[in-house]
Amino acid sequence: MRFDRCGLRERFSIAVAAMLLVSTVNAAPGRRVTFRAEDGGTLTGVYYEASQRPAPAVLLLHMQGRSPQDWDAAANQLADAGFAVLALDFRSAEDAGAYAAEVRGAKAFLRSRPDAMSAAIGVAGASIGANVALIDAADDPAVASIALLSPGLDYKGLRIEGAMKKYGARPALFISSTKDPYAARSIRHLATIGPGTREVRLDEAVAHGTVLLARSPALIGALVDWFKRTL
Repeated sequence: MRFDRCGLRERFSIAVAAMLLVSTVNAAPGRRVTFRAEDGGTLTGVYYEASQRPAPAVLLLHMQGRSPQDWDAAANQLADAGFAVLALDFRSAEDAGAYAAEVRGAKAFLRSRPDAMSAAIGVAGASIGANVALIDAADDPAVASIALLSPGLDYKGLRIEGAMKKYGARPALFISSTKDPYAARSIRHLATIGPGTREVRLDEAVAHGTVLLARSPALIGALVDWFKRTL
């Protein structure tokens, strides 16, 4: 288990990089896609084609009440690094079963893509999306790696300690703000569960979930590097 802390000096040094991120997003946006849900309904998301093919796939899950566009900067950097990326747009509210079904539908879409490698998928989630990501990964051995931003051990009934145990030895990255006490405590505890690679990054920005990526863009680089190493 490894702990890293992003400090004030690092954030100052990446100010120019943050400006470049905005340019990158504007230059190469993802495209809106629709695909079939398990119940026969329609799901939507934003798909970012990889810079090379075939590409390992990464699924991104947003925070409650937010949108897949929160992942734009990270998704574009992942695509530039050679990943096929889908940012799912949740249609559900707080139904755990509905969340799970939507994630399965999103993974089926990724596996159907001729430009994506279907053998292993990485999943990243933010806030409630982090809890959903871990619960899904625990039940799907094809999920090879996860990255969780600001998860909570119990987020509106989505409890994840048991899921972390079931996830086993597969690698997991945990990211939180030190100013987000519950999330910080949660990731420290989750990192002690299981025999696999566990990495923790604590940032000093006052932010939660994907807002951390906007306020500390260096974390996007850490996310890309993580999936490079684990997929």
